[in-house]
Amino acid sequence: MSLLASLVILLVDLVAPALGIADVVRDTVTGIDFSEALLEGMLGLLLFAGALHVKLSDLKKEWRLVFLMATIGIALSTAVVGFGFSWLTGMPLIVALVFGALISPTDPVAVLGVLREADLPKSLETKIAGESLLNDGVGYVVFLVLVGIAFPHGDDHHGSGAMDAVKLFFQEAVGGAVLGIVLGWLTFRLMRRIDDYSLEVLLTLGLAFGGYELAVYLHVSAPIMAVCAGLLIGDIGTKEGMTQQTRDYVDAFWKLIDEILNAVLFLLIGFEVFAIAFDASFLITGIMAIALALVARLAAVAIPVLMLKPFREFSAGVIPIMTWGGLKGGISVALALSLPEGEWKPLILTATYIVVIFSIIVQGLSVARLANRFGSAPDLV
Repeated sequence: MSLLASLVILLVDLVAPALGIADVVRDTVTGIDFSEALLEGMLGLLLFAGALHVKLSDLKKEWRLVFLMATIGIALSTAVVGFGFSWLTGMPLIVALVFGALISPTDPVAVLGVLREADLPKSLETKIAGESLLNDGVGYVVFLVLVGIAFPHGDDHHGSGAMDAVKLFFQEAVGGAVLGIVLGWLTFRLMRRIDDYSLEVLLTLGLAFGGYELAVYLHVSAPIMAVCAGLLIGDIGTKEGMTQQTRDYVDAFWKLIDEILNAVLFLLIGFEVFAIAFDASFLITGIMAIALALVARLAAVAIPVLMLKPFREFSAGVIPIMTWGGLKGGISVALALSLPEGEWKPLILTATYIVVIFSIIVQGLSVARLANRFGSAPDLV
């Protein structure tokens, strides 16, 4: 709806430019730091809320595929998009790989929203939700590493050598996971000693928001921290640290937070159309980037599945559902907006936005039907 409203405003501005409506809205939209609002504010709460509803016992059964897709899958997708985008545009390869890294993570907000509408076998739902939550954190770390190499004089410089990149990756990924587990465990120990649902709800809010800000301050991966803390509280915390009344209140509170932030996030994504460059060549490149992103997603899903196929069986719907269900969202737009200013940023931002809008509208509106069609058969273990 916000995208439709934005396009109407742009159309009115085209017909009656003297009114200057689009300029006023554009100034307002660009005045909102979408990247900071999402990456340093909303994202921690959204990831924590999503992770709360993924049980560790279910994830344990699917951990091999989830792990491979969140690591090898992200690497493959980044490489496919990077090399392809560099060939299409003439962009330096390292800069194109930055685009590959920011467009590769699936958006857990969009994916989990779609899962609520699809009637999928539990194991397939766990694969999709778990992979979406984890690859988001890993993709963000890969993005930071590549930005440090591609823009060594930018604000996001973390060292441009190979050893610096490896060090940064492990500092961000491992540090974020350790911080999330430690903070989650401490919160769980506190909750075991308390029988007050309102205070326990506030503890989970403090863990999600305060822990995320602490991770940013310590320069470890805040998204990975939020996911690890959410998984721990959502499984062990709910079973051993909460009464039934507290579980009900915590669940209702985080569902409400999830719905509100979902609405705000998608509203902002729609209005971010004012931040992109309406250049014909950029729009054509963006359309080609859609195909590139889908091919990359197919590789990221199919290769880990094929690697594991000798050891276990999968239902026929795993590859098509997880490929088409790998929705892109606000995280990709926020990462593109966070790039240092340069000659390639307008093209990257426009291509990112086009891929995200296609993903949310076309894939998002059709993936539930695809999932119900392919996912109706039992998922073999």
